[in-house]
Amino acid sequence: MPRVILFWALSLAILAGGAWFACPLGECAATAFDRAGLGLAHALRGELLDGWMAGITWLGSLAVLLPLTGVAALLVARRGQRRAAGFLVLALLGAAALGHLAKLALSRPRPDLFPVLTALPADWSYPSAHAMQITAAAIALALVCARRRALWAVLLGMVVLLVGLSRIHLQVHFPSDVIAGTLAAAFWVTGLHALMFRRLSENDSLKVHRAQA
Repeated sequence: MPRVILFWALSLAILAGGAWFACPLGECAATAFDRAGLGLAHALRGELLDGWMAGITWLGSLAVLLPLTGVAALLVARRGQRRAAGFLVLALLGAAALGHLAKLALSRPRPDLFPVLTALPADWSYPSAHAMQITAAAIALALVCARRRALWAVLLGMVVLLVGLSRIHLQVHFPSDVIAGTLAAAFWVTGLHALMFRRLSENDSLKVHRAQA
């Protein structure tokens, strides 16, 4: 349980720290770091890259992640791993809920430094819900995959990176929105995994001790 508290406290601390960085004293403004990141993304604009980023960004949407996670959970449950199936669903839904609650708490406006390359979302900017959702789904899936976990981690990590970059490239999020969302989701999922699989780890340890006795 201490590990669960630690990971979830880190998740909240990251969101709080990012909020202070983005909106000190409650006044939200584009920081030098955010301006530099958005400026670089604008300089790299091109018809091909713009099209790719507009497509990749949907991988972080609940419209895509919910059905994909549902299918993955069903497949895992059919193998008898119901706890793992529940973990996949809770990881995604929890990250989405945490991200949207943080948006309401801070109310940071969307970037307006450069032209937006897609329809501007109606909700607030901080943190990036797309970044949180794809991070949560990817880490949860990597933790559930027992075979070739390292390969899955690399592939899913690349997807997380691309979705995060797409939000900046499309000018719908500040870089700090994406970074804070990604890190907060990572600690949320890690804490959830520690909570849901804690008893399994304790039982395994108990079996080892009994075998050695």
